[in-house]
Amino acid sequence: MMQRVFCLVVVAGLATVGTIGTSAALADEEGPKRPNILLIVADDLGWGDVGYHGSEIQTPNIDKFVRTGVELDRHYVQPVCTPTRAALLSGRYPGRFGPHALAPSNLRVYPPGTETLASMLKSAGYATHLAGKWHLGSRPEWSPNHYGFDASYGSLTGAVDPWTHKYRPGVYERTWHRDGKILDEEGNATELVARQAIAWIKERKAPWFVYVPFQAVHIPIDTPPEYKKPYADKKFYDDPVKNESYQRFAAFVSQLDAQVGRLVAALDETGQRDDTLVIFTSDNGGLAGGGNPYTGTVPPTPVLSSNLPLRGFKNQLYEGGFRVAAFVNWPGKLAARKLTAPLHAVDWTPTLAKLAGYEPKQDPRWDGQDVWPLLTGAVEKPAPRSIYIAHPSGQAVLRDGWKLIAFKKNGKRELYHLANDPYEKTDLADKEPARVEELAKILAEFRKGDRDDLPEDLKGIPK
Repeated sequence: MMQRVFCLVVVAGLATVGTIGTSAALADEEGPKRPNILLIVADDLGWGDVGYHGSEIQTPNIDKFVRTGVELDRHYVQPVCTPTRAALLSGRYPGRFGPHALAPSNLRVYPPGTETLASMLKSAGYATHLAGKWHLGSRPEWSPNHYGFDASYGSLTGAVDPWTHKYRPGVYERTWHRDGKILDEEGNATELVARQAIAWIKERKAPWFVYVPFQAVHIPIDTPPEYKKPYADKKFYDDPVKNESYQRFAAFVSQLDAQVGRLVAALDETGQRDDTLVIFTSDNGGLAGGGNPYTGTVPPTPVLSSNLPLRGFKNQLYEGGFRVAAFVNWPGKLAARKLTAPLHAVDWTPTLAKLAGYEPKQDPRWDGQDVWPLLTGAVEKPAPRSIYIAHPSGQAVLRDGWKLIAFKKNGKRELYHLANDPYEKTDLADKEPARVEELAKILAEFRKGDRDDLPEDLKGIPK
């Protein structure tokens, strides 16, 4: 019971929402018309990699949609890719599905028959489509088509080479598919994914749900030449190897931004812009640098992303690992502003399902909550809430402006007052033992809902 109570409220004190009255909301008094839903997910995009956070990288489209929509200043996900996707499409924390769901995995995350956001929207009359990275099961029999998507296209695994579209050498190397059928195709992966999503937007009748989880900007890092030109003469580092690496990464981010612009332009061209809710987020924080273990010839990138001024990187329990750049944009329905109330990826399924008119026939056991009143400004001050982040290295819990990190390896616990110390510079665990124990109890309640063993039918299957 405690777990359900904790996941029904918002972290108070972590950040103030500001004075957002109902007059700020542009939603119709009787509620908005069921929208088309365009959900875009970037891969490994860091907090400091976008123009509106001060980056030298050019992201004019993302910046524009932040400026004209709702900037989600404290949008939390998970520290790595598979867990965020598991949470995003289920409304449940990834540990509920087993330990394999807490790390990048090729194993099936959702048990057969699991209701996902796609299946919920489909039952409510939506056409459902995916273009991009699945990473919730890398075998064709675990493809998106088995979890509510009418059609799917892209990679079943995590990252792929942008030109060969292949994963790492091994049983999952050939991963590019259409509707679960493996295929070989020429072209740049990012461009192909955008092209497919645009075709669906133009061809399908409303209402529809198009999920576009790009492989960009995960390693390997490369783009077509036109995206590299604006950075060809830029000097980011004195070291020529590091400079070329960052030039290539900057071009990749700009390519991603261009595709976001193309997707929204397709809505304008087809007269669907005012009827479409656009959501954008990264799946986790950025990575400092990386090699290239994937099948292809793209060189390594010793310099990559930035999460500054946040602390930490992808695969860590500090803010830089899972507080990400995000926005929501719906002209005429959502007023432009910055929302500083903390949200989590688990919130999108209950929010969008309700917005679409979906009514669960049984308890969906959501860990997330309907955050539509926060997005519209109908709620001025959110109630307190606990947010739970699990990772193979440990767990974190956020509540009332505080954050506790409990590391698994050495049992160490760190405490940060994010309301006053958002960049986690001062560990207060020794000075605040009572608060540490209070948050540790909350964390223990969350952990009770996680599954510690691998499902029997997945044992022995390559990860």
